Amino acid sequence: MDQNTSTGRTQLTPFIDSFERYLQDKGKGRGGDGGNYRRNAARELERFFEWAAGDRGDDWAGIVPDDVDRKPTFEDLDERVFREYARHLAGDRGLKQNTVQTYYRYISAWCGWCVNEGYLEAHYAQRASAMAPLPDDDGRKPGDQQAWTSEQRHAITRHVDERAHDAIEMYTTLPEDVGPLDRQRARYTALKAARERALVFVLAYTAVRVGELLRDPNDPRRRGVRWEEISLEDGSMDVYRKKQQWDAASLPDPVISPLRSYQKLMEPPTEHWPVFPTFDQRTLATLVEDELADRGERPAAVSERRGEYARDLLLALDEDIRPPSITTDGARSVLQRLSEVAEIDIDHPKHDYLAPHGGRRGMGEVLVRAFGYTVAARYLDNSEEMVRERYSHIEAGELGDVATEALEEIDSISGTV
Repeated sequence: MDQNTSTGRTQLTPFIDSFERYLQDKGKGRGGDGGNYRRNAARELERFFEWAAGDRGDDWAGIVPDDVDRKPTFEDLDERVFREYARHLAGDRGLKQNTVQTYYRYISAWCGWCVNEGYLEAHYAQRASAMAPLPDDDGRKPGDQQAWTSEQRHAITRHVDERAHDAIEMYTTLPEDVGPLDRQRARYTALKAARERALVFVLAYTAVRVGELLRDPNDPRRRGVRWEEISLEDGSMDVYRKKQQWDAASLPDPVISPLRSYQKLMEPPTEHWPVFPTFDQRTLATLVEDELADRGERPAAVSERRGEYARDLLLALDEDIRPPSITTDGARSVLQRLSEVAEIDIDHPKHDYLAPHGGRRGMGEVLVRAFGYTVAARYLDNSEEMVRERYSHIEAGELGDVATEALEEIDSISGTV
């Protein structure tokens, strides 16, 4: 049996022992602890191990021989195992074809890594016999097909614009004799409405990925855009792109006014503040209490100080206690609520609300139709090849129109002969 004594790796090593190092290699940030790929890969590797160990709770006994009591090892892996797992995934009636392909790719990528690291002799998962049970990939990414239509974009932006306008007007026209707490409540309501308006407008018109705009708990480098990274005068915003580098994104005219009004209302203590801070009360309460305690305030004084404010966010603004940005999941929750309240008409197999990526795809539709694939690719921060692939239906429709026009012309000529 082959052994790599210098690293302690042998075919008798339980293959679950390799997961953490693989995930660190594939993860992002310091120590490889972050990134969506790491999280998703970890989930699928765990499912693969449970399947291999026979821990599915059914009649499946796993890949370890019946007379042996141990964890599955690299010695147990061959192309027949991966073929059986592909059959297992394909047999799950709850999974779509492209989802099965995606889940198998996580396992296949780990298998290739194991070959490079000396755990396995061959990339069994990529052999034709192993992949044979997989369904054909339809070429689509799961859940990545929604695109906001012009009607949906206008409906959601009009809704948040009216809400923000009403809330700000109510706050700014309060009588002078209104008590401080009531005035704070009105300001908080206006701030929340203004933040949601700015967020919706940015998602609807900039085509920036939501992970580039807001905090991703799985990637420490994505901490949410800050005011110092926005230039309303230049109409630009610096974001950390998917390609792992900072780049300037455009802020078109419809976005400028909502952001400027929101910034004026918020008056962030410094430019280091997130543009879209969390409004979660528990998060803010803990943050304020801990920060004031670190500054030497006694618990009683902290409680008294908090009692002077209707919301901890307003105290944080006055004391420059910087909160974290809202998360990408938080943005989805906001859009779910707004889509329901605004009664947006949505017909999509997966999303019953206007999902963040739909704003980006909707802008892609607009740009491709108006200016072509090259301009759209630059605005979307994608390759032209990828944009052509994602929006191929537009070109197909245009070619269909050309064909129809040609047929009509031929028919017209034939009728005159």
